[in-house]
Amino acid sequence: MVTIYDLAKKTGVSSTTVSKALNNYADVSPKTKQKILDAAAEMGYLPNAHAQSLSTKKSWTIGVMFAEDNEVGMKHPFFNAIIESFRKYVEREGYDLIFASRNLRKRDTSYLEHFLYRAVDGIVVICSDPNDPQVQEMINSHVPIVVIDMTKQNCSVVYSDNIEGGRLAVNYLHSLGHTKIAHISGDPGIDAGAQRIKGFKKGMKEAGLPIRKEFVVNGGFFSIEEGKKAMNTLLSLEDLPTAVFVSGDHMAIGAMEAIKEKGLRIPEDISIIGYDDIDMAAYVTPKLTTVRQDTDKIGERAGGMLIKQMDLKKKLKTTDIIPVELIIRESCTSIK
Repeated sequence: MVTIYDLAKKTGVSSTTVSKALNNYADVSPKTKQKILDAAAEMGYLPNAHAQSLSTKKSWTIGVMFAEDNEVGMKHPFFNAIIESFRKYVEREGYDLIFASRNLRKRDTSYLEHFLYRAVDGIVVICSDPNDPQVQEMINSHVPIVVIDMTKQNCSVVYSDNIEGGRLAVNYLHSLGHTKIAHISGDPGIDAGAQRIKGFKKGMKEAGLPIRKEFVVNGGFFSIEEGKKAMNTLLSLEDLPTAVFVSGDHMAIGAMEAIKEKGLRIPEDISIIGYDDIDMAAYVTPKLTTVRQDTDKIGERAGGMLIKQMDLKKKLKTTDIIPVELIIRESCTSIK
């Protein structure tokens, strides 16, 4: 088994310098650090996790809390992509992830208690109910934490510019001549749902268009089934919208199914624009026009925020709003 003493002999530096380089200390020059890392990779060096933990007073683990209900969480491709981006970023810095699910509730153990028992160095919360008391317990604890897709929390947060995303969607539909624009929203109790509703209203106001009460339907928790149900509510109206901004791509796919089942055409009869730009959006028929969230950047920024706090051994309260982008495909057309 290769030791730090073998690496020291190989690289011609002291074992102390090797240890500092492997633990990313700032007082080792980049050239020396790279030389040691290259030798470690070449010789197959694997650090002893327990010894490393004792020497650094760190567990090198990060707790991940996510919600699993209604296709939100690991089952949703958007959040799955964020977790994957976050994982890649923190693993490059030497951290492993420990996941916690709602099953903990059945064991009368809170998320915070679970993570403290596992001695995590930090916590990331992804797509959770901001009013959940257990989530708030973690946010208000001493443990370094970053929250993804929530706004105005007592901690560091990373989220997409959902207000601008909603405004972009309405602006594009209006540019095509649409004036009867409906919105299938996410649940307004979730920050992303509430922010996109604000963006929809902002876009409608800028366009000088009235917001008809019956044209705004709560699509719930971003599932295909809920999107289809919400679209059927709109299709039951006597005066139909000519375009619908849907707050999530999964819901948009459900809405498209409902439109087709009614014998109507997309986009000739009703234009549809989604939100997220999941992979499936480019493969449905017609290909879905949508607002893209940058999952790579969200995950990386969250990882960087959390690692900074863990390195400083204190919580920071910072906000990072990630820009969104309109992706034009085939599901919208101009009013004839």
